[in-house]
Amino acid sequence: MNGRHAKGGPWTRAAVALAAVGALIVGIGVWVTLTEDDDRCAPDTSLVAPCGAWWGAYIPYDDDSSLTRPVYAFEKKIGRKLDLVYTYHDMSGSKADGELLTPDERELGRDRLLMLAWESTVWTEKHHANWTEKQLGWKNIAAGSYDTSVIDPQALRLKEYGKRVFFSFDQEADFRIEQGAGTPEEYVAAYRHVRDRFEKLGVTNVVWVWTVSGYLGNSALMERLYPGDDYVDWIGMDQYNYYLCHKSPNWLDFDSSQRPSYDWLRKNISADKPVMLSEFSTAPDPKRPERQRDWYTAIPKVAPTLPDVKAYVHWNRAVPGPGCDLTIDSGPGLDGYRIAGQDPYFKQPLPRR
Repeated sequence: MNGRHAKGGPWTRAAVALAAVGALIVGIGVWVTLTEDDDRCAPDTSLVAPCGAWWGAYIPYDDDSSLTRPVYAFEKKIGRKLDLVYTYHDMSGSKADGELLTPDERELGRDRLLMLAWESTVWTEKHHANWTEKQLGWKNIAAGSYDTSVIDPQALRLKEYGKRVFFSFDQEADFRIEQGAGTPEEYVAAYRHVRDRFEKLGVTNVVWVWTVSGYLGNSALMERLYPGDDYVDWIGMDQYNYYLCHKSPNWLDFDSSQRPSYDWLRKNISADKPVMLSEFSTAPDPKRPERQRDWYTAIPKVAPTLPDVKAYVHWNRAVPGPGCDLTIDSGPGLDGYRIAGQDPYFKQPLPRR
């Protein structure tokens, strides 16, 4: 998301009890490990959990540039460990934002999945503080201009890390075109070049996520931006209930904020790839605060009716604009998210590696 949205678009498999893999354990520090005799719910090599979905979040760095502290604090509030932590990087090569992976990410990745979004930009402020950046250009990426200086060193860092990670190159590409990143065709060429480069270097522990906004006003663009099934492992979409944020006129419950884009992606992009709600959240309703809680508590009921959504990643950061505090650090939103995250559908065994 990264503050790009100027428009708010709309964004059965039963839950399987964890009794088969041991007693259900809840609370901070949970990392369920399957026995050798019973691995029916073990994720596959593309990190798809067959019996449910991952529960994750994007949590911004704190003022001291720590990622671990805010993640641990968030987990304490929600009463469980996140399955997946989502982070964002530029191509500056800086230790703060341009290195894959940072020490904090490595620590968090010991017992969580990681998803890294890599932008073909250089942020002008640390941690993308005010959303300002310099575009490197998709045509330059595709031409190999940054292979030796940027792509190869970071690819090798991921290779050295060893564990499987989710990886998204230039998420929400449909909103980057208007910012000068390039054309849809140049994006496809850049995406394929980055993946080809990783594979040439023997980086086999990356699960490739193609992430778009899911805003259906960009449907024609999204079709042109798809690199093809051979280059994509997961499809990600970033849909919200903005409500008063960005002056969206209607309150959209969780189902109506996600299902239209999900259905469109299955019909028009790929019917086979797993889907990640790579960013989702709701703005509050100041007049009816309970709505925010109910938005989240509805997720476990809706999730099995979106059977190919295999990861739910909450965006826990305010974005520019009035009424745009999308965080759930307190109040009814936190209550609802905490309740949703305790559902067995979101208590899946994480991979051993």
